Amino acid sequence: MTAQHKLAYQNIQEIGANSHGAQAIILRKLGLSRQAYHQWLQREPTPWAQQEELLKGKMTKLFKQHRQCIGAGKMKLYLEHDESIDFYVSLKRVKRLMTVLHFKCQSRIKKHHRVKQEEQEVRDSILNQQFDQSTKPNQVWLSDSTEVRYGANGEHKVRLCGVLDLHGRYLLAYHLSPTETSEAMIETFDQAFQNAGDVHPLVHTDRGSAFTSKAFNGFMTDHQVIRSMSRPGTPYDNAPIERWWNEFKLNWLASHPMPKTKQELIGLIEAGVYYFNYIDRTTQRNGFTANEYRREAA
Repeated sequence: MTAQHKLAYQNIQEIGANSHGAQAIILRKLGLSRQAYHQWLQREPTPWAQQEELLKGKMTKLFKQHRQCIGAGKMKLYLEHDESIDFYVSLKRVKRLMTVLHFKCQSRIKKHHRVKQEEQEVRDSILNQQFDQSTKPNQVWLSDSTEVRYGANGEHKVRLCGVLDLHGRYLLAYHLSPTETSEAMIETFDQAFQNAGDVHPLVHTDRGSAFTSKAFNGFMTDHQVIRSMSRPGTPYDNAPIERWWNEFKLNWLASHPMPKTKQELIGLIEAGVYYFNYIDRTTQRNGFTANEYRREAA
């Protein structure tokens, strides 16, 4: 049977169910026999066809669950962790079925450059883009903040500050403030230390005024951490958390309606952090979630 015949039979089945006599008319117009059509109706689906239908259903559910923000690679990863799928699924097959289902992942948005702020206390880039050196939790922490909006038209702006554990890209703590201040960053790190316990990580940040302030660096000294800062004009020195924010805003905030109130924004952020820490799987973590990856190393 050709693909054209199969498509024709499927359309005849759908149209004929709602219009009496339509099947015979369409078959005659297309030059197809009733016998062939009824044989197709009574056919037993092949194992391959059964797999295809199962995969389409699973992929549709996953694509909706992850707010239409996963590509073929991540789709394959989630299918591999589905216990009801007991057969091998290739990346090529996933890409083909995503094309059939008209699933297309959103692309990453371009970042804007920050305006350089006055520096008070500056450190060298000790981390030096060695993002694979972390072998267990709480060895290296990264920190940064990003702008988020709420209101009927997104007219209200606040800063979302965060502390990211480089091992597994697990967000340890976050805090909302009107602007990026040393007080806001100190509060965020205070939460991180409360959550992590008695640890002394290398802390890497950019050279924003909040991170170069004497108050913030005094707080870091009290916790006996090693300080590291990005080089001027080198945002890639802090790439993992830059990427984390980008994915959080594109694949979570942008896929939900704009929060009307600050309380709605807080709820949306809490749900998003939970999603990226406990639900999202990546090939970089060997298919684990961020929380599973941390537990595996503990």
